[in-house]
Amino acid sequence: MLNHAAVDHFGGGSTGLSNRKEKAEDEVVHLRREIGLLSAVSFIVGTVVGSGIFIAPKGVLMNSGSVGLSLLVWALCGVLSMFGALCFAELGTSFTKSGGQYTYLLETLGPLPAFLRLWMTFFFTRPASSSTVSLAFSSYVVEPFFAPCAAPTVLIKLISVLAVTFVVALNCWSVTMASRTQVALTFIKMSALVLIIVPGFIALAKGKAEPLQNGFEVDSLTLDRLPLAFYNGLYTYGGWFNLNYVTEEIINPNRNIPLAIILSMVTVTIFYVLVNVAYYTMMTPSELLMSDAVAVTFASRALPGLILVIPILVALSCLGTLNGGFFAIPRMLFVGAREGQWPTIFSMINIHRRTPLPAVLLQYPLVVLMLINGEIYQLITFSSSAEWFFIALTTLGMLVHRYRFPLHPRPFKVPAVIAVIFTVVCFFIVGLSLYSDPWNTGRGCILALTGVPVYYLTVQRFRLPNRLRHIFNYCSKHLQMLLKVVPQEIRTH
Repeated sequence: MLNHAAVDHFGGGSTGLSNRKEKAEDEVVHLRREIGLLSAVSFIVGTVVGSGIFIAPKGVLMNSGSVGLSLLVWALCGVLSMFGALCFAELGTSFTKSGGQYTYLLETLGPLPAFLRLWMTFFFTRPASSSTVSLAFSSYVVEPFFAPCAAPTVLIKLISVLAVTFVVALNCWSVTMASRTQVALTFIKMSALVLIIVPGFIALAKGKAEPLQNGFEVDSLTLDRLPLAFYNGLYTYGGWFNLNYVTEEIINPNRNIPLAIILSMVTVTIFYVLVNVAYYTMMTPSELLMSDAVAVTFASRALPGLILVIPILVALSCLGTLNGGFFAIPRMLFVGAREGQWPTIFSMINIHRRTPLPAVLLQYPLVVLMLINGEIYQLITFSSSAEWFFIALTTLGMLVHRYRFPLHPRPFKVPAVIAVIFTVVCFFIVGLSLYSDPWNTGRGCILALTGVPVYYLTVQRFRLPNRLRHIFNYCSKHLQMLLKVVPQEIRTH
């Protein structure tokens, strides 16, 4: 699909092959294993803990009907997310390639489901998610300066674009810098959670626990709304699967992937439950339901001297989630191009920075376009069901692969009952979405299916006219020279 003349120009073609043995290890172009256990834990925690924990408690309480049940929902969402994360720990140690869900679908269920996952992620789900997080970041940065008035929409979008630009530039510049930034931002966001937990439990020790004393009143509970409480809770745990996108860059993955996943999810679950307990020491359920920014309302009562600091910490928390997404997701595109399901240039690495430059840059215009267009939340609504469907399909593929290839090496193996429970619950969530919101869920399915003709026209058989092929190869060659990128020179999986 690609004219490789430009590869020879940078030493990655036939000339580069003859000289490869003479190169020192530091000169060989490939993605290096630079992510240790601390970076891996920070990567998961930093991606999971975003703006959700500061906003979603309202949705969980509203749909669960009581304080005690809402805390139970938070704990169960953590357990369910842990189940899914353990399944992905098995997948990450069974298949040594990067790429996450794309790789696992390719290896277990075949090329078409894998391509549809790639298609949906890069053109719909990921740009919408990144746009939403960047808007949350800019809102927390800008709105304190305009309170009590609303901040200008144009300014919020401008700051969002600047945040996305910064994160893209960071991930293009250095894998190490992006990883260290993630560690720092994770430390900051966990500090923000500690700032909420400590005064809450001091108040609890002083006897301020009225909402918790009658926590399990279920008069307002309706069974049709309870799944929505879980949906809100699970949203805040999203991102536990992102480490699997960078498997080839993790030091000792057979040890560090399962260990990082277990440590991260246990930590996040404990912190989330404690934060919600702290909220109820300072606010009654009705007061929490009236607040659109629960953390800010809490800070105004428990930490009045830090009322201006909390929005900054929440903004940095969003920035960490944004950075984690831009670090991880391009690796899916990188692997997809390496497998021949995407233009070859996206499987190339910058010869100086050793980063997957084309794959990182592709996300940038799509996110900016969605920010300008403003149709983000609607897109999130009808793409989230597709997200859960592909997660369920991935763990189903794991079970199928276990049955078909029982002797395949699995350094870490999750109990089958955990995988079955998680897969069934994921399909239930998709079915619930189809029942409660058939219009938006149906649109999400249609968006995913638009990738089917693209697959058959460009992947299974490359049927583009010769003139279009010539234009495509010409552009790819010159883009390759402009970005100074070449294919990976050694196998890393």
